[in-house]
Order: sequence, then C-alpha cells, then structure tokens
Amino acid sequence: MNPRRALWLPLFDVLADPALVARLAAEAEEAGWDGLFVWDHVRWREPVTHVADPWITLTAIACATSTVRFGPMVSAITRRRPVKLARETASLDLLSGGRLVLGVGLGSDRFAGEFSRTGEECDDRVRGRMLDESLSVLRAAWSGEVVRHRGSCYTVDGVSFLPRPVQRPGVPVWAAGFPGNARPMRRAAGLDGFFPVNLSSVAEFADAVGQVEALRVGDGPFDYVCEVEPGADVDAYVAAGATWCLTAFDPASLSLDHVRGVLRDGPAVK
Repeated sequence: MNPRRALWLPLFDVLADPALVARLAAEAEEAGWDGLFVWDHVRWREPVTHVADPWITLTAIACATSTVRFGPMVSAITRRRPVKLARETASLDLLSGGRLVLGVGLGSDRFAGEFSRTGEECDDRVRGRMLDESLSVLRAAWSGEVVRHRGSCYTVDGVSFLPRPVQRPGVPVWAAGFPGNARPMRRAAGLDGFFPVNLSSVAEFADAVGQVEALRVGDGPFDYVCEVEPGADVDAYVAAGATWCLTAFDPASLSLDHVRGVLRDGPAVK
C-alpha cells in the first residue's frame, strides 16, 4: 500500500504570504499531492525575517482546494487557549469539508527563543501537562456535548461548542515527539497518529513505530508520519510502517522556484 504524500512548508520569507501558499496548495492538489502542511511559529532564527500566521494561511488553503488534507505540523498549542482553538479547528474543518489534521507538540525554545522572548512557559514538563489538558478540552469540545472541565491549567464550566467538526469523533490529531522520550509516545498512542522528529535513520523510525504500536489500545485508523527530502525514495519508510511521507524544505535555502519544482514533479513513490 502506497503512503500518502504531502508537502511540508515553512511559512518564512518568500512563503510568508498566505495567498501565495494557497496558490501552491491548489497547484499541489492538481499535481496529485495528498496534503500540504505548514510550520507553526511566531518567529525563527536569522536570517529569516518574515513569518506568516499558520491559521490564516490554512484558511486560505481550505478555500483554494477541495481534496488535499492540511494542517499545522506541528503546533505548540500551549500558546493558545483550548476553547479558542476548539472553535477555530471546528470552523476550519467545516470550511474545508472535513480535511483538517491537527499536529501537536511541545515545541522548543532553542530554535528561535519563541517562548522565552514572548513570555510563554519554557519548562517542558509544565508545557507537557498543559498540552495533555488542552487535548482533553479539545476532544470534549468536538463531541458537541456540554464541557465541564476543571484542571490545573484550564477551566471550562458548562460550555457547548457547536457546530461540531465534520470529522467524527473530531479532528484527527497527530502528536510529534523525539523517539526515546516515552511521554510523547504514550501521548501519541492515545491519539490518531505519531510524527517522530529529528531522526537520523529509517531504523530509528521503525523502532519508534514499534514502540507506539506496543502502547496503542484498539485497532482503529492510525497514522505514522515521516519526514523525507525532496525526491527521496520512501520504500524503506513504507516498509517500516509510514502511512504519510512529508516532503520537507530547509528554511536556510528556501526558494519559490525549488518548492514549485518539487511540487510539479509530483508525489510519485520511487
């Protein structure tokens, strides 16, 4: 079974234009790509100077396409209030006819000082608790039932979130994490997919898949997501369990011509 293929774009500099990225998404759909995912950051290290908002960009993508799946990959959702995110994700899923995927993770301050320079929580353990509690609120909100949640980080006292997302029981959630760190893998096992990041080999990916499989309960749909370079042979990742392969682009050498060239080459599995 062939994996689904997607472009994974950093919304920096030349791609910090939602209208342009929406046009690229439409071109990707026409070229046969299955998805287009975007980075979610408020700033990045030099020499990057321009950064687009992912949620505005995703809305533009939803309006410019009809079949590709899309979403933030990944979003440090502890920067966002879960009740606001519940409304935004449900509305975006409705707008797109049920094509949103929510990629979540802790994020890291080391790439651009995004947390320390904006007054956000920098402790990974605290952000981990916030992330898990936020996911609980989101799933409850997507159910359409009245949400009563009182946790250490968030409170929702008798609020319903209608309309619901198109997708049931809610928007698919993929969790990102570093292999070898047990907490992200346990988190992913209870969600809809796992995106192991910063891998050095296919063997590491296969090991991460095996560990999450051992933690999963039930046999429902579940995605394993890998990052590949443009033009890469993905057969080894597919054999290791990959269901989605995301073609990534280095922000340091990002150019519109390169992105368009990869896009037009199409997603054929080699």
